[in-house]
Amino acid sequence: MTTEPVSFPRRHARTQRFTLGAPRAFTVAPDGSRVAFLRSTSGTDPASSLWVLDTADGGERVAADPRALLGGASEDLPPEERARRERSREAGAGIVAHATDSAVELASFALSGRLFTAELRAGTARELPVPGPVIDPRPSPDGRHIAYVAQGALRVVGAEGEGDRALAEPESEGVTYGLAEFIAAEEMGRYRGFWWGPESDRLLVARADDTPVRRWWIADPARPESEPRRVAYPAAGTGNADVRLFVIGLDGVRTEVSWDRARYPYLARVHWSAAGAPLLLVQARDQRSQLFLAVDTATGATRMVHADEDPQWLDLFPGVPCWSPSGQLVRIADEGGARVLTVGERPLTGPQLHVRAVLDVSDDDVLISASAGEAAAGPEVGEVHVYRVNELGVERVSQERGVHSAVRAGGVTVLVSHTLDRPGSHVQVLREGKRMAAVRSYAEDPGVTPRVTLTEGGARRIPCAVLMPRDYAGDTPLPVLLDPYGGPHGPRVVAAHNAHLTSQWFADQGFAVVVADGRGTPGRSPAWEKAVHGDFTVSLDDQIDALQDLAKSHPLDLSRVAIRGWSYGGWLAGLAVLRRPDVFHAGIAGAPVTDWRLYDTHYTERYLGDPAAQPESYAKSSLITDDGLSSPAEPHRPLMIVHGLADDNVVVAHALRLSSALLAAGRPHEVLPLSGVTHMTPQEQVAENLLLLQVDFVKRSLGLN
Repeated sequence: MTTEPVSFPRRHARTQRFTLGAPRAFTVAPDGSRVAFLRSTSGTDPASSLWVLDTADGGERVAADPRALLGGASEDLPPEERARRERSREAGAGIVAHATDSAVELASFALSGRLFTAELRAGTARELPVPGPVIDPRPSPDGRHIAYVAQGALRVVGAEGEGDRALAEPESEGVTYGLAEFIAAEEMGRYRGFWWGPESDRLLVARADDTPVRRWWIADPARPESEPRRVAYPAAGTGNADVRLFVIGLDGVRTEVSWDRARYPYLARVHWSAAGAPLLLVQARDQRSQLFLAVDTATGATRMVHADEDPQWLDLFPGVPCWSPSGQLVRIADEGGARVLTVGERPLTGPQLHVRAVLDVSDDDVLISASAGEAAAGPEVGEVHVYRVNELGVERVSQERGVHSAVRAGGVTVLVSHTLDRPGSHVQVLREGKRMAAVRSYAEDPGVTPRVTLTEGGARRIPCAVLMPRDYAGDTPLPVLLDPYGGPHGPRVVAAHNAHLTSQWFADQGFAVVVADGRGTPGRSPAWEKAVHGDFTVSLDDQIDALQDLAKSHPLDLSRVAIRGWSYGGWLAGLAVLRRPDVFHAGIAGAPVTDWRLYDTHYTERYLGDPAAQPESYAKSSLITDDGLSSPAEPHRPLMIVHGLADDNVVVAHALRLSSALLAAGRPHEVLPLSGVTHMTPQEQVAENLLLLQVDFVKRSLGLN
């Protein structure tokens, strides 16, 4: 009996986009002797184990196996952990996150709401019996204690399991200690709510009170017997959680950290190292001003180290602010039309680079990731590289064309590379630039090589990826499918193999697929990213400009153009068919934000302002208003709306209100509700059929069947 081959859509879902089995979450010991990381056992195994690589000989060993630790039992995730994973877009299982002491000898992690530790030298792991469910356990720098959150309380226990106690307990419902509030985790990239001091005797602990936040209800219509879930959702123009910060000693003594919280309510970043006093980055609600503050841990008083202002908004970046070992402030700033690395008051990079993140700071240099700035000659479309920067200049660490990142300590660099000509990630361990070892990947080979051309389109040189069917041999114009994200934080035109797999699968169904990263997407210059200020619709303008320009040099049939997208891309697809039916002939809007007044504060207000003060920005950028569809054009084009009913980020109300407005306007459309599905990728059968239904819809709509 022959077995039918597994389809690409199902393999794509089963392997979580071919990421399962790939090593990730690297931590390098300060002496450079070992690297801790997470990896599952195969390309279809969702449960990651904790591994250790010895850099001397390149040998790998398991430090903690979740199946052994749970005795083969399946995981039982508490709601708090499910919410944390949703915010961080973590779809894996097993050990999905870990933290270590400063020597990288002791690691801690949670499984099924239980606390475990692993001795990384010995390769042994065990459970510490503590109250649960346990969230985000973290060892003290000296490895003698583990702090963790349970039931909204910050607790601490000895590394041997002794002396468990609460250091801070919630005073009322809605209060938590040690957790990131929704808006910090979803939009600021701050997933933590407590930080150990370098002397291991105190912690900085965030107290979040979401009482001021409006309550929404998320129900599962497919299960009418289940109660709706009550969530605190800070929609644009409404109340945020009240966030305070405390210094709390292991003896329970607490001191509140003081700053002008009325003016700067957002606690965006916290850094605490031996190089200086605790460092905070706090932002005004409109995100046009922010302060870098040093904390006096004895009194809780703060002093200003630096202040920033911007007429549009101030971005947040990974890895900064922080202190250099010599006590200088390290930050990323928009200066002179470029995004630069600054140490102290001196910029160390110029317009040749567009700095994205600080990866490590040593006595000798700063390790950063950056793309080519607008001033660079011969822009490297879709590439992101790792650089060493100091006062003597800039040196590129990554050499291959592609997208690279790194982790470094003790003179050892773990370089993670994604390239166009090789599937998955390639992980090298370097010392002084020379390869010492490689970390193996067990990820499956997709068996598909994208036929992709990275180029630029339109007068604004919009970064684009063009994908043709692998068996396409002629110059006959093909129907076009635009496949963008198209907005802030989501570049899709990248020089990486696996990033284009789904687009290639669509191309192989008989389309020329175009992916364009217009204004608002990261990677070129501050002005490029901030062009969407007050008006998201410039994203659509750039999709059209790129499409029409690419048609001059590629076989694109502009009489048959469809567009699909998810989240911001879903909004963009809906906008395309409603506003520009002269260009777009069908659209698929996945989890679209249809009314920006229903999206969260920190994201939406950054770009569109306060909805009470700038209602015109919301009206122009939304698909619907209180009066129905927002400026629909004629003729009507087919639209499929797809939405997960359990989505707590872009709630299904967006899709339902759009459907109601379309119905009221007499415009036929299709709605595909996904029961039990959140904002992340659904289970493999649903994911497979979802792609197949999209292809069928586009072909029907463009008259290709």
